[in-house]
Amino acid sequence: MGWHSPFFFGLAAWGGDAGAAGAAEGCRRGRLEQLQAIVERTVVSMGYELVELETAQNGLLRVFIDAPAGIRLEDCERVSRQLSHVLTVEDVDYRRLEVSSPGLDRPLKKAADFERFAGSEASVKLRRPLEGRRNFEGVLTVESDGRFGLELIDDANRSKQPARGRPAPAKAAAAGPARPARKLVFALDEIDRARLVPKVKF
Repeated sequence: MGWHSPFFFGLAAWGGDAGAAGAAEGCRRGRLEQLQAIVERTVVSMGYELVELETAQNGLLRVFIDAPAGIRLEDCERVSRQLSHVLTVEDVDYRRLEVSSPGLDRPLKKAADFERFAGSEASVKLRRPLEGRRNFEGVLTVESDGRFGLELIDDANRSKQPARGRPAPAKAAAAGPARPARKLVFALDEIDRARLVPKVKF
């Protein structure tokens, strides 16, 4: 679901011709932080949550929003109109703006995201390898020490589940769903990125 606004957003003018790479990078980050603050303030004031903000080539700005009742086309249209007005007032030089819902594989970024979706299945990529790997999937938990957990699904147990469209063997049906084998516990600053695992109901 999403609505592609006819308004244009571009960040090309923000690149600048900095004398040093470090200064240019610092300037770019500062501008992005300002942009993030402007967009989040606007979206939140309208009763929505800013899930993620992305900048892409050719001055494209992607804004992903959410709400407890979900996001409809009308919500995307409303936010896009208001954002285009605010960005003009803030004198932001832009080319194209897109506003949409985060989708079934919604990214998880803030502590509130992990708390809200505790009990859901998610994929997590760590900043540093653990036991030779960085990517894990499991069920999200909230730990008593303020950190978060991922109840990992035993791969062997998962492989016993029948393929989609095939009847389950009698033994597999009796076994029930896959059970968590062990838990990965982490702090937010230890993960590179995290997303919900899409669950499509038929």
